[in-house]
Amino acid sequence: LCLHAQQKPPPICYPLATIYHLHSPPLPPVRAPFSPASSSKSGEGFVAASQAIMAETVTNVSEYQAIAKQKLPKMAYDYYASGAEDEWTLKENREAFSRILFRPRILIDVSTIDMTTSVLGMKISMPIMISPTAFQKMAHPEGEYATARAASAAGTVMTLSSWATSSVEEVASTGPGIRFFQLYVYKDRKVVEQLVRRAEKAGFKAIALTVDTPRLGRREADIKNRFVLPPGLTLKNFEGLNLGTMDQANDSGLASYVAGQIDRTLSWKDVKWLQSITTMPILVKGVITAEDGNPSRHLFFLALI
Repeated sequence: LCLHAQQKPPPICYPLATIYHLHSPPLPPVRAPFSPASSSKSGEGFVAASQAIMAETVTNVSEYQAIAKQKLPKMAYDYYASGAEDEWTLKENREAFSRILFRPRILIDVSTIDMTTSVLGMKISMPIMISPTAFQKMAHPEGEYATARAASAAGTVMTLSSWATSSVEEVASTGPGIRFFQLYVYKDRKVVEQLVRRAEKAGFKAIALTVDTPRLGRREADIKNRFVLPPGLTLKNFEGLNLGTMDQANDSGLASYVAGQIDRTLSWKDVKWLQSITTMPILVKGVITAEDGNPSRHLFFLALI
């Protein structure tokens, strides 16, 4: 971005990534506009410097996706970023969220703002919680450890995925914090019961029961990439149960794993059974219709996601 003045001196030029500095003390200006023909080395340096500045000055959450695409292996990035089939639901989720508007009220003293709220009787710093995301160590060696520490520091809830690359005990070892455990119901109910009891023993405060995945969506990016966990990573909660690894498949290793393990017969009676084996509240995750959220069902669960 070059700012042309009326005077004779050459324009002051800034890398485009630093445009937001224009109303604050600027970075040292470059006194001549970059010319690709001038020097290939200086051109490479300009691009590298711009990329470094951009990486250090993220100003919007959406920018993380571009950085992730640049840094992560394709299989890992595609897993995190993609949805199923034509990704219609993924697009609709974003568009639906964008239609939620604030109704700001005026002439109210906002010199002191309190965003705290409570969830299941537990106080959190803001009405934002961290939802479950599987395989976090594909993105960074700290994986779920870092997420747990960040959530605790922010004073909010972390929900640990069943398919985490860190176990419930390992996440609990990072220190205090309010944590929920997201649960898939396996065909082997003894596996489910063991997971629930381990989460409760580790100090988790609620179960977020996923109910909208009797089958995994047809994730085309995973099929093309022949998705499988990278070497050295496992489903940590299932180590010792012969369920911690996923095999290479002709399409997606994750899809094959889900087809072999997740119980498609899951119904309301199983929610009632789950209530009987834990004192933790049950949050039903994946409710899409008003009928399924009918208050008559509330004897089985405490909240909807």
